[in-house]
Amino acid sequence: MRVLVDGAADVGLDPLDRGLQYGDGLFETVAWRRGAPRLAEYHLERMATGCDRLGIPRPPERALLAEMAEVAGAGDATVKVVVTRGSGPRGYRPPRAPSPRRIVAGFEATAAPAGPWQARLCATRLGRNPSLAGLKHLNRLEQVLARAEWDDPGIHEGLMLDDVGRVVCGTQSNLFVAAGGRLVTPRLDECGVAGVMRRAVLAWARACGLDAAEAHVTVDDLRAADEVFVTSALIVARRLSSIDGSPLAGGVLHEEFIAWLEAH
Repeated sequence: MRVLVDGAADVGLDPLDRGLQYGDGLFETVAWRRGAPRLAEYHLERMATGCDRLGIPRPPERALLAEMAEVAGAGDATVKVVVTRGSGPRGYRPPRAPSPRRIVAGFEATAAPAGPWQARLCATRLGRNPSLAGLKHLNRLEQVLARAEWDDPGIHEGLMLDDVGRVVCGTQSNLFVAAGGRLVTPRLDECGVAGVMRRAVLAWARACGLDAAEAHVTVDDLRAADEVFVTSALIVARRLSSIDGSPLAGGVLHEEFIAWLEAH
């Protein structure tokens, strides 16, 4: 692992950084493949949108890309980019003129388990908060608690519901449900993270003329579907074969998307 803090190596993090103190920041996890970042434009746009919504000055894109390349090296890697509001005085009130801090770390690329995946329903629920919905902010305790619910290597992902029982996402992924010739992904206007691979699937669906929409999804929708798959920047797409041991129908839409992504 190699880490750069504001472009410099071997630099410690200020304990008063607001990302550490309050989770006041954002992050991106980027798949670096064959010497280049996959879906770099989507990652940079999501980071910029998140910064604008939180009132954090945007980090310079050229510097971010250069630092990502430096920590990734020439081959495959996983790169994590964290942008915080920077350091500040004690208290929740943000500084009037923040000095954002960027932390860029490179990790060895690891292969995700091959599909299909088995999933479970998590007891931990997602709280609804439209002001933060869609953002990949640093406050991920709900996902941490949900992922702590199981230690069975045969379970690859946990599905998370909101407080009224609607399916929102996986602990590390977005969700797609195919049924009756229609592809649906849960709405993220109240909670959840708008993943870059989710965005890519919706772009693929438009390009292919598929009927795709964002809508509320229930557990019953999953069990009645023709295909259910999850997506993320690192796993791309994996079909779910079961939920809590109950089998789900198979399908090939996720494979068609993967082929499209590799061709582009």
